[in-house]
Amino acid sequence: MSVPLRIRTTGQQVSAGRSAVVQKVGSTRTLRTETDESGRVISTIRRTVLPGGLRVVTEQMAGVRSASIGVWVGVGSRHETPSLHGCSHFLEHLLFKGTRERSAMDISVALDTVGGEFNAFTAKEYTCFHARVLDHDLPMTVDVLGDMITSSLIDDADVEAERDVILDEIAMHDDDPDDVVHNLFAWQAYGDTPLGRPIAGTEESITSLTRAQINRFYRSHYRAANMVVAVAGNIDHATVVRDVRTAFSRNGFLSGDEQPVRPRTTERVRRVRAGEAHTSRPLEQVNLVLGVQGVTRTDERRFALGVLSTALGGGTSSRLFQEVREARGLAYSVFTFGSSYADAGLVGVSVGCLPGKYDEVLRVIREELAKVVRDGITAEELARGKGQLRGGLVLGLEDSGSRMSRLGKAELVHDELLGIDEVLARIDAVTLDEVHQLARDLFTQPEVMAVVGPATP
Repeated sequence: MSVPLRIRTTGQQVSAGRSAVVQKVGSTRTLRTETDESGRVISTIRRTVLPGGLRVVTEQMAGVRSASIGVWVGVGSRHETPSLHGCSHFLEHLLFKGTRERSAMDISVALDTVGGEFNAFTAKEYTCFHARVLDHDLPMTVDVLGDMITSSLIDDADVEAERDVILDEIAMHDDDPDDVVHNLFAWQAYGDTPLGRPIAGTEESITSLTRAQINRFYRSHYRAANMVVAVAGNIDHATVVRDVRTAFSRNGFLSGDEQPVRPRTTERVRRVRAGEAHTSRPLEQVNLVLGVQGVTRTDERRFALGVLSTALGGGTSSRLFQEVREARGLAYSVFTFGSSYADAGLVGVSVGCLPGKYDEVLRVIREELAKVVRDGITAEELARGKGQLRGGLVLGLEDSGSRMSRLGKAELVHDELLGIDEVLARIDAVTLDEVHQLARDLFTQPEVMAVVGPATP
């Protein structure tokens, strides 16, 4: 039987949940403490700011034997100029290639020997290097990550070797129609801008990048103040801070009095470019993405959007799944999606179908969007949507990796750490009227559409 949680607010919590910019270097704050109904502490979240502005945020979880760590860097593909397109992702690869202390093989062996999961990814607005290990192997993992982040060689030979690997990865994505159509959708929405370009770069941009350019990018963006080390699991905050301080002190990394970089916020919302983009490929299916401008990541309507998106295309009971697949047999998969950034957002529908069914699929999708604009969703759909969001949130946070990601994103890009009960309360507070108004606001906007397939219309 699950035990309901309640949030016990500490004396520091009024300001501590916000940006570490207001927190003194060397200080530690308790951001949140979660207890069960008996008063037993089951989770404690703390933040320490180290010299140079490096933030260490941890969540001590009861009842687990794992620890997950992520080094979150506030740089992604949207921070690249046209001549540096793909540099963030290229650099992500290169940081695994070795330091003065460890070769690429040494880095791999260190994590493989303890059965750890070790990887990285690059997004539009950040890059993350993450690992999940047994709790007693965390100090070694911290040291490996600290060495990689602060002391990578960015060697000429490694740049050339990894260039071919990345070109192969780009070719692999170009062979995946789902990747192609979503990249085409972003390009149609945002044009030849950082948000519109593919994260991995293009064959031309990767071929032209030099070791000097990548190294300058590394030195410019991989600074302590632009990073968050997030750790969750069976850990002790003071011990993690001590290990991070030691591991990240290489090469004077933790020096200076720079304050943590404040998450980007703006009042100006980037408008999308309406229209259609079509690419012909010799495929068996037509892949379609139809969408409109969405909401930014701090928009208070994001909870209502979660409910609306779930009702439209968030599961097998959703309107689009029932109409497109179950009732008409037009496609195997159809779903809604959304992407939100500091100053931009998209929401859309993705589907793949046989070429002969393209026209009918497009018509049905537009009809369903028109219905929700006209009538909103039902009380049953509202309840079902809230239930899916609540379940997905709580079940996902039973894993230390999910908890770690929540901490890293909250600190690096959201500038706010909401408690689980707070998020659940905001979901529960969504009303039918709010969902209906949001549907009218969103789906009466000009469309953005991308189509990839044989002899596309």
